[in-house]
Amino acid sequence: MTVSRFADEDPRETWPVVAVVGRPNVGKSTLVNRIIGRREAVVQDIPGVTRDRVSYDALWNGRQFTVVDTGGWVSDAVGMAAQIAEQAEMAIETADAVLFVVDATVGILDEDEAVVRVLRRSKKPVVLAANKVDDPRTEAEAAAMWNLGLGEPYAVSALHGRGSGDLLDAILDALPNAPRERDDEIGGPRRVAIVGKPNVGKSSLLNTLAGRQRVVVDNAAGTTVDPVDELVEVGGTVYRFIDTAGIRRRVKEASGHEYYASLRTHGAIERAEVCVVVIDASEPVTEQDLRILSSVEEAGRALVIAFNKWDLTDDERRRYLTREIERDLVQFAWAARVNLSAQTGRHVDRLRPVIDEALGNWEKRISTGKLNAFLGRIVAAHPHPVRGGKQPRILFGTQAHAGPPTFILFTSGQIEDGYLRFVERRLREEFDFTGTPVHLQVRAREKRGKQSR
Repeated sequence: MTVSRFADEDPRETWPVVAVVGRPNVGKSTLVNRIIGRREAVVQDIPGVTRDRVSYDALWNGRQFTVVDTGGWVSDAVGMAAQIAEQAEMAIETADAVLFVVDATVGILDEDEAVVRVLRRSKKPVVLAANKVDDPRTEAEAAAMWNLGLGEPYAVSALHGRGSGDLLDAILDALPNAPRERDDEIGGPRRVAIVGKPNVGKSSLLNTLAGRQRVVVDNAAGTTVDPVDELVEVGGTVYRFIDTAGIRRRVKEASGHEYYASLRTHGAIERAEVCVVVIDASEPVTEQDLRILSSVEEAGRALVIAFNKWDLTDDERRRYLTREIERDLVQFAWAARVNLSAQTGRHVDRLRPVIDEALGNWEKRISTGKLNAFLGRIVAAHPHPVRGGKQPRILFGTQAHAGPPTFILFTSGQIEDGYLRFVERRLREEFDFTGTPVHLQVRAREKRGKQSR
């Protein structure tokens, strides 16, 4: 298995890495946003919003580096909290330096001491940030952090930016000057977003593909908040998988960190090349599932529908699911499909060829000669219906671009939507566009030399 942080032979793969750690609710994500200069990490005034380790790009004084935000570290944790702590420890292991954040207004707690022990074992350079020093009166409280034995505590206010410049200078001093060695020379892994409503098994699927616990998984809906990127080798091919937060019914119905998480999930769809929409096969297909599928189609991304939890379905449920696919998913009949169980690993290996097929068709190009020969045949066999004494015709066609395949049809008049759907259906039959949307644009020849829209 090959693991890295960025794809497409990005030079960022060689940037040094800073892991931001600390106990819950000390302001790590707020400080990350301050360091990178934009609101990327999800922030809310309750502990436990960040659960996975998430990477961001940063630039200071001409030097570029990667910042890894982590969930709050808790010693002797159980359940999901233990998984969060494990992710934080893994971030420390893979980083070049560690930014340890403490709350100066609270003082040193037993949990802070526990984190210090982990940091000492790692033998990584540590920069200590005493956060929430919003005015000079609390600087004395920051000075008390010398007692942690990690050197000078940098008094900062992540909320207001106070002291952030000195902190960034210290981070650069702790980072190596030489670029990181790349784990593997790989070129252009394909970007695959794993999307779906909450608690359908998206994170479990990524963990199964990665062969290890890469993402925090819990039965509670909404465990994933930030999109999580991971390069994973599947069947000899490396993909950049993006695990996302479950998309709520509507973004406006979400609140707090869920609202921003939903926006980032939609952003993940936009930057992906193919989306694997995970649907719970053991439950009826919902309007929420259909809305997510529509959002992928509207974004013009290749589409794979993964019916997860197949091990929980019986013969009766499978018969009902077949009916639901024929009735509710008829408009997505072109999507590639696979039945699997992320929990048991059953048929997960079938995902790679389906993803490759969808991506191949998403990038497919049809020569102008073949396209117009095809159009000539269907127009001759099935001409457009006569409307108002006129019969518009398709005069010429060309493929404007791929990803997704987009065709422009030059016509003698306006073409009805029903006829366009017929042309798209025949295009799919002729050239096989399984797994990708197909867009048709009409350029109608107007009277008196007017150009159509």
